[in-house]
Amino acid sequence: MHKRGILALAALCMPIALAACGGTQDTAQTAQNLAAARTGFKTHLTQQTRDGTPVPQPPKGVLDLIRYKSPAGQLAAYITPRPAGSGRHPAIIWITGGDSNSIGNLWDKADPENDQTAAAFRDAGIVTMYPSLRGGNDNPGYREGFYGEVDDILAAADYLATQDYVDPQRIYLGGHSTGGTLVLLTAEMSKRFRGIFAFGPVAEASDYGGQFFYADLNDATEVKLRSPIRWLGSVTSPTFVFEGADQGNGDSLDALSAESSNPQLHFFKVPGRTHFSILAPVTTVIARKIIGDAAGKGAVSFNQLELNMAPR
Repeated sequence: MHKRGILALAALCMPIALAACGGTQDTAQTAQNLAAARTGFKTHLTQQTRDGTPVPQPPKGVLDLIRYKSPAGQLAAYITPRPAGSGRHPAIIWITGGDSNSIGNLWDKADPENDQTAAAFRDAGIVTMYPSLRGGNDNPGYREGFYGEVDDILAAADYLATQDYVDPQRIYLGGHSTGGTLVLLTAEMSKRFRGIFAFGPVAEASDYGGQFFYADLNDATEVKLRSPIRWLGSVTSPTFVFEGADQGNGDSLDALSAESSNPQLHFFKVPGRTHFSILAPVTTVIARKIIGDAAGKGAVSFNQLELNMAPR
């Protein structure tokens, strides 16, 4: 992204990075999982908002603009072009921060101190999809703030799995900030991903102070169904939560880690990194692990030392 675009997105994300993550109530992991809890529930939006801005056309040969079918209708997404050669390839869905419902310039080289493009994945040859979500860009539907968007992400995974050059058993999911919160909720809803990487999520949807939340904040059920800390026991796939130790949603990471007894969940704070500067080095490490997994070198996993020593 251009420097100007990065600064604008950073300004949008900064309140998230500094969101107060105070004590939660009723955070005990229940026997009921998130998918069951959502069954039959219909969210009631107090705000009906959508972007309305057309999706920018990406440069030819870098990303393709496609549409995928979700419960909200036909939604826009960027996807890397078909890889050269035959065979099936690992793939990742990446959800951006800030207004995660919309996508924009994800092709220009970004500042390594704030690389929200997750370019490390496509640079490594991993099929990369950047879906927009309901109410974003010129999509149908309204923003729901961490609710219906989960269904859109699962629909994007359905689209990827039908591509004859994608290995449907090696589809990963990652996201940053609001995107990190969304992918953690998606991990709590579905076991279809080989691995999930959540950067800088919050524990409770209310930690955003009403920003990116379009239902009634006083409705305990609306908040609970959007709050990852309430459903940690629902995660059934390897899920990794990262945050910079120097600045960000570290309190949320601590709260999530303290609440979790799920062996599928792994939490890492990276010293010397912030909510933003953690992205470039750690996505590079993740990309290398995904390629190694596809080559039969073992499932993706991490240790604190290798994250601490990620390229600076």
